Amino acid sequence: MPLTADVKAELITVRDPRPSARAAELTTVLRFAGGLHSIAGRVAVEAELDSEQLARRVGRDLVELYGVRPELAHVQGSAGRAGSHVAVRVIEGGETLARQTGLLDVRRRPVRGLPNRLTTGARPDLAAVWRGAFLAAGTLTDPGRSAALEIACPTGEAAMALVGAGHRIGIGAKAREVRGAPRVVVREGEAIRTALAEMGARSAAEEWDQLRQRREVRAGVNRLVNFDDANLRRSAQAAVAACARVERAMQILGDSIPDHLREAGELRLAHRDASLDELGHHADPPLTKDAVAGRIRRLLAMADKKAEADGVPGTESAVPAGVED
Repeated sequence: MPLTADVKAELITVRDPRPSARAAELTTVLRFAGGLHSIAGRVAVEAELDSEQLARRVGRDLVELYGVRPELAHVQGSAGRAGSHVAVRVIEGGETLARQTGLLDVRRRPVRGLPNRLTTGARPDLAAVWRGAFLAAGTLTDPGRSAALEIACPTGEAAMALVGAGHRIGIGAKAREVRGAPRVVVREGEAIRTALAEMGARSAAEEWDQLRQRREVRAGVNRLVNFDDANLRRSAQAAVAACARVERAMQILGDSIPDHLREAGELRLAHRDASLDELGHHADPPLTKDAVAGRIRRLLAMADKKAEADGVPGTESAVPAGVED
């Protein structure tokens, strides 16, 4: 997804100088891209990331914030994550790191959602939580009916925690379960732009807005074109039906047609594509649209009445099949 790659490339360059925001982003990346494992009886922290650049950034933050030097290794994607990934592992000192980040609680139990201090932090920390979640497991689709910013979540509790953090900074997100997996979804166009801007992807937010506006303008034009085409088709069908009925009416009535009704019928047949208003201008003397319509209506009624009395098909029988009157 080109948009997803562009957003992540921009977010990787965002460097909040506040230690609390950096810690919030790093912890969220670790939570959403992997988690805790037990290796030889020891707690290990591991995250699978979809770019080497992001993996190096996570490794650098681990060193600078917690004094931990992780291992980086290329691995095949797992748990539905296709393609090659870079695993960031902390085995030596993994339990200490898990406690420091809040991924383990005081009873050595893994947190189900996100550490409480992250979701109740200041606005920059909450924005960092969303930035970390998107870097770890986010996608963005093109503007349109199915447009969405989605983040795959490790648990339903993590999804609810992310939704709550988003609401505190104005991101209108909802938790959903898609094919049995929890996700956080932002669908409304303006809400997606807000989410991108809050995470720090301001260039992507502007690009998204421009794409969305162009799509909306194009969709509006297409609706108008389709509307005009439909109107033209209906007008053309109505003209064909009207002319067919007038021709049949003149056959039925023959020489008994009153002159003013004959004139109206002949005008209709002479100018088959003209509107009633235009037919009135062709008359001599000119007639109003209502006058032309009334005369044609009386011509058809007179012919249908005579056809019924004579036991012959009326004017409707002359309308071609598939043409609406």
